[in-house]
Amino acid sequence: MPRRRLDPPPPFCPNPSCTSHHDPEGWRYKKKGFFSRTRGPRHVQRYICQRCGRNFSTQTFSPTYWLKRPDLLRRVFWGSLSCSGLRQIARETGVSHLTIQRLLERLGRHCLLLHEALRPRAAPSEALVLDGFRTFEAGQYWPFDLNLLVGESHFVYGFNDAELRRSGTQTEGQRAKRARLEAAYGRPDPQATRRAVEELVGRFVPEGAFAEIRSDEHRAYPLALRNLTGRRIRHLTTSSKASRTTKNPLFPVNLADLLLRHGSANHKRETIAFSKRRQGALYRAAIWVVWRNYMKPRSERRRDAPPGVEIGVINERLSLSEVLGKRLFPWRASLSRWLERCYFGRIPTRRMTRLRRHVLAYAV
Repeated sequence: MPRRRLDPPPPFCPNPSCTSHHDPEGWRYKKKGFFSRTRGPRHVQRYICQRCGRNFSTQTFSPTYWLKRPDLLRRVFWGSLSCSGLRQIARETGVSHLTIQRLLERLGRHCLLLHEALRPRAAPSEALVLDGFRTFEAGQYWPFDLNLLVGESHFVYGFNDAELRRSGTQTEGQRAKRARLEAAYGRPDPQATRRAVEELVGRFVPEGAFAEIRSDEHRAYPLALRNLTGRRIRHLTTSSKASRTTKNPLFPVNLADLLLRHGSANHKRETIAFSKRRQGALYRAAIWVVWRNYMKPRSERRRDAPPGVEIGVINERLSLSEVLGKRLFPWRASLSRWLERCYFGRIPTRRMTRLRRHVLAYAV
């Protein structure tokens, strides 16, 4: 009779209030039976922490924790990168689109933590390219910028959001509708881009460090970079009207914009698959960043290593099994204020007054 596979010992207590969660030195736990499942792993060992009394199992440390359909996680990951909308993925997998939405949110939270764990901690040694990827939420009257910070290696260091007011050529009726919406829901902060760029660059360029940052001629960028005191920043600008070839100094971020719009149904210019909430767009962006940095070759033709290998944060390309290999806990990561808000679903959508916060006690 074949012997049952031995499970690895739990690495720490999953209870964030327990001292063994952050410091498992000398941690003691005890086995407490097991339970069976209809899907793999079929035999799941239970444990109890002898310090705080929390019950948990081997599944507690898996990204598929509390999922009735763990097999869908991989399909939703690839579907989100293949220009599919939520309902298209739902039809293909035979489940509700709300199930797909919840799985995308779980994947987005996981990818936020994974990128934060893998990204370089020291000041970037390469030039950084900054740009705002223009998209919208809840309709075209509510645009926002997905601010991207990309290195010359094509490594996407990070992103954040900046709510915008609808601009451009508008008819009288469109201007009247914008005025009615702003009267009902408020007007976006005119300083949102400056504040967002300060947060984004400040997150990756520590005080006392030098960085070369390239961007287009957006008027908010110089103001934001000047406000980042204690850092030596060389700011170079290139016209956004310049040809977007490989010789353009902004090519790394231009290519990132192209790939993001090409593979994401919610960012097409004319689509009904647009993100209904900005928070959902940010979760999908986190999935895209992990794929771009650690899984996708820099060049599809050459099939070379991904950008993460290029800058030395990983040794080789990650497979999806490695990306989803273990569950990550937010309390064990040093998240910035914006990342914490994004992880727990606190990024608001002005048109929708009710936030869908992530407040589950166990399934974080």
